[in-house]
Amino acid sequence: MVRIAVDMDEVIADFMSKEIRLFNESNGTAYTKEGIAGKKLRELHPEETENIRKRVSDPAYFSDLPLIDGAKEALEKLAEKHEIFITTAAMEFPTSFNAKYAWLKEHFAFIPESHYVFCGDKSIISADYLIDDHMRHLETFRGQGILFAAPHNIMPMKPTSSN
Repeated sequence: MVRIAVDMDEVIADFMSKEIRLFNESNGTAYTKEGIAGKKLRELHPEETENIRKRVSDPAYFSDLPLIDGAKEALEKLAEKHEIFITTAAMEFPTSFNAKYAWLKEHFAFIPESHYVFCGDKSIISADYLIDDHMRHLETFRGQGILFAAPHNIMPMKPTSSN
C-alpha cells in the first residue's frame, strides 16, 4: 500500500487565516492571504516577529484553525486506497502538541492516531510521498515530494502592460 505523509499547517489546517486575523486585530492592518502572496507577515513586519511568535506559542493557538477547503474530503478519498500519515513539524512550537492532537482527532478521526507524526526534521518520515507547503521539508525527504500551494510560497502575479 502506498504511504502518503501530509503536512498539517497550510495543507489541511488553515494556519495563515488565523495568523492574519490576529495580526490585523493587533496592528490595525487589513492584510488578506491574497494581498501578501509570496510573503510571510514576519517578512513584511520584522519588528513584529517576537509578537507573532508569542501568539503562535500559545498552547491553544492551534485548537481552532479552520480546515483548508476540500482537505478532509481529499484525505478521506486517499485513505480508501492508501496509508495516510499526518506529519507536523511540531517541535517548532512544542506547546502546540495538545491542541494539534485534539484538532486532528476532531477533524481527521478516520486516520488512526498511530499515523499522527509530531516531529522536527521530516527527513525521518518513511513514506512514498510527502505533501508539504515548505520546500525545506521536501529537500531532505527520501520519497517523492509534492509542494502544496500556500499563500507564502506562491509568487504574486506581476502586472502586465498592454501595448
